[in-house]
Amino acid sequence: MKKIALYIPSMGGGGAERVMLALANGLAEKGIQVDLVLNRVDGPYIKDASPKVNIVNLGTSRVLNSIIPLSKYLHKEKPDAILSAMNYVNIATILAQLISGSDTKVILSEHSIFTESKKNLGKVKGYIITSLMRWAYKKPHAIVAVSNGVADSLVNEINIERSKITTIYNPIFSEELVKRSKESLSHPWVNGSLPLILGVGRLTFQKDFKTLIHAFKKVREKKDYNLIILGEGQQRPDLEQLIESLDLNDNVKLLGFVDNPYAWMSHANLFVLSSIDEGFGNVIVEAMACGTPVVSTDCPSGPSEILEEGLWGELVPPRNSDQLAKAIINSVENPTQKDITTRAKFFSVDKAVNRYFDIFQL
Repeated sequence: MKKIALYIPSMGGGGAERVMLALANGLAEKGIQVDLVLNRVDGPYIKDASPKVNIVNLGTSRVLNSIIPLSKYLHKEKPDAILSAMNYVNIATILAQLISGSDTKVILSEHSIFTESKKNLGKVKGYIITSLMRWAYKKPHAIVAVSNGVADSLVNEINIERSKITTIYNPIFSEELVKRSKESLSHPWVNGSLPLILGVGRLTFQKDFKTLIHAFKKVREKKDYNLIILGEGQQRPDLEQLIESLDLNDNVKLLGFVDNPYAWMSHANLFVLSSIDEGFGNVIVEAMACGTPVVSTDCPSGPSEILEEGLWGELVPPRNSDQLAKAIINSVENPTQKDITTRAKFFSVDKAVNRYFDIFQL
């Protein structure tokens, strides 16, 4: 039986973690022996791992410290292939494979726009990561990008040939997601008299919930809506202060991380993504899978690919609260008649798993 390893530091509440878990479960369901290799066995998604997936705990707190334990795992277990996600993890995986002396095929997956993420690294760290990527990304069996924009960013930043990168969209749509979206919720704004707007994501600068809140203030000047944001992160105090300063406490709630965001999506009148950049934009597909209309910023680069340049949902410029407010009102007052779940099914778990089958040469 073929053995595939998937390596990511933890099962924290991010998009890359959710994607790796979906792939692990999907591969296991197809009869592949799957090791989900983690630095530490924690995070809210760990409970969703299939019993058919073997969890491997490297017992380290940092990716840098995981290189030797990962090399020992590769030397001992000799999986046919290992898939890793995110640039610094990818670099560590290449180093571990070289140290191990194993002939395991290494597949690197990139989930973010490196052109954008590099801006937050600082000059020195950005130079070091770029240099290491230019070295490491020449060595794997294959490179996967989660959108064409991510692939193009790699070409521009690390001088790699576009033909060496395969785009495989993230595995999102599943019958399990649809099933979970139908679970009941207990909240006064659910099925209430006012339209409910929803945002989901980590409370970070990249997700730009500040612009969403400013846009919602402008919406409230014309329409009586409510806004709920799901997710946790370092910007919570700033967002709470902004909500209070704009006198929105009665109509905006930050509910933190929830185990089942799909139920919230299915009960919302509109889902809004306000990010500055997105490698893909899992939550857009998730909302569409729940039958919920979407408004998104036309940020680099996943949203425009998912929504096909605005065919399936309105796109607005990033960091533009005026345009975002107008799009929110227009989308609620004039809901789309298109079957958006049809588009969501394009990004199915089965389709992505089959594409990875080809990459792994199973």
